[in-house]
Amino acid sequence: MNLAIETKQLTKTYKTSSGPQSVVKDLDLQVERGEIFGFLGPNGAGKTTTIKILLGIIEATSGEATVLGNPAGDIESHRRLSYLPEKPYYYEHMTGLEITQFYASLFGIKDRDLCERLLNRVNLGNDMNRPISQYSKGMQQRVGLAQSLLNDPELLFLDEPTGGLDPIAHIEIRDLILKFRDEGRTVFISSHELSDVERICDRVAIINKGEMVHQGRLDQLLSGGRIEVTADNVDESLADKFRTGDTTVSFRAGRLIADIADSESPNAILDTIRSAGGEVVSVIPRRKRLEDLFLESVAGDNVAKGRKLSKMTDDHDDHKGGSSAAEAAEGEEVGS
Repeated sequence: MNLAIETKQLTKTYKTSSGPQSVVKDLDLQVERGEIFGFLGPNGAGKTTTIKILLGIIEATSGEATVLGNPAGDIESHRRLSYLPEKPYYYEHMTGLEITQFYASLFGIKDRDLCERLLNRVNLGNDMNRPISQYSKGMQQRVGLAQSLLNDPELLFLDEPTGGLDPIAHIEIRDLILKFRDEGRTVFISSHELSDVERICDRVAIINKGEMVHQGRLDQLLSGGRIEVTADNVDESLADKFRTGDTTVSFRAGRLIADIADSESPNAILDTIRSAGGEVVSVIPRRKRLEDLFLESVAGDNVAKGRKLSKMTDDHDDHKGGSSAAEAAEGEEVGS
């Protein structure tokens, strides 16, 4: 396996007043070269800490991390990678071209033509001479992508690349990321936009409380969908026959809805319904979504906390929920 990123038993522990706290625990991560890889988890899962270790910003407590064949933080790897944070900072009085030239100068690059080509590539050719203050969030994100290509990287780290964008900007950014893969680049995406991840990523990892929960190809992780069978003109005694194993059944006013695993054939249920004089209304396969897998992976404390905070926010629109929102946003910053 040709890996762009690999970690082995990666652990990061901080000293706290209540004792040692591990925010990353024995993490084994494998990112293959030339793929788009989604790195997922709830707030406080350890995503930001892991990325900081991979970029060499902080050191792991134990374990190993290699990036592009070198130890994380190695200067040779830094020359071949790029990082776009969730909220890049720009001098708003500067134009898109000026800000790109500024970042190019940090690489020792003095090539106006290169900067113009990159801005054209991200569809900012007609806007490169406008000040950043006049750019939409989507346009600013495209400036960031142009900036991330200045050193022609083999590996790109993108933190929430589509966060807060309108639908059109979403599509534009997704298309650009897909082009990066087509060029042979590896793209490592940390995101809460699960629908975007599901559309463009080849493989994903889901972590929770610093530990790996799932890692693999999306098509494999999302196997095991469901089949929904709906029938009319049946009685509840028939519904009771289907309430076995992994099949769930609801019944009301003569209508039966049975939910079965797609690994099972619905034919037996359909034959039984027809034999009893029932009418089959529909048989609908339902593909498992990344959102379903994510919720299964982080079920428990995180999901319960999220629902509680959501309710508190809904109940306190007069700003009484401000501290709760802060609690929901914390976690990644603890000890990082």
